[in-house]
Amino acid sequence: HDVHMSDLLEGRVSLEDYRGLVACGGFSYGDVLGAGMGWARSALFHAGTREALTAFFRRTNTFSLGICNGCQMMSGLKDIIPGAEAWPRFRRNASEQFEARVAQVEIVESPSVLLRGLVGARIPVAVAHGEGRADFGSGSPSAAHVAARFVDGHGQIATTYPKNPNGSPEGITGLTTTDGRVTILMPHPERVFRAVQQSYCPPGWEDDAGPWARLFESARVFVG
Repeated sequence: HDVHMSDLLEGRVSLEDYRGLVACGGFSYGDVLGAGMGWARSALFHAGTREALTAFFRRTNTFSLGICNGCQMMSGLKDIIPGAEAWPRFRRNASEQFEARVAQVEIVESPSVLLRGLVGARIPVAVAHGEGRADFGSGSPSAAHVAARFVDGHGQIATTYPKNPNGSPEGITGLTTTDGRVTILMPHPERVFRAVQQSYCPPGWEDDAGPWARLFESARVFVG
């Protein structure tokens, strides 16, 4: 179901009818208001939409996923997302430029209901963002539930460019909430969920579905 912000703001769609919410990538407001923050504020500053989203995130039978601009937007909503208090904001890449490339991430142990079937996997993924550097401010990354990190070809945390394309501390590029129902990712797994979408496939990936398909299969398992 394609639901636009105008549908929520004008009350044409109710989130009570849904159990899953995915905030997609893109460039809301051209990102001139800060990475995804214009999008987040359009919800936070509208009483009805803020109330609807707050209720949605609190319902224990729902899941949410934010990708790229959606990741930035959801980090801007962290005050109304239970268990997201330690999430970072996303700032300009350390390279001071838009980065569109293939990177490698490792899915680390976390409560995420969407990534539980991928823990330990090191997978190539598309990245395309200009503001993906995680900034924890005065907080510590250790206080957040990290779900994914950029890694190099040896499986070590990527701390240098270009294996870490945005300069995030400790290679952090995915986080989740305390109960794992809300997950945010800067990379684009939806662009490479089929094996044929990968620039390279190792032996054993003959099936049409690539490893990232598991993320969406896990969402289906969660809703039952």
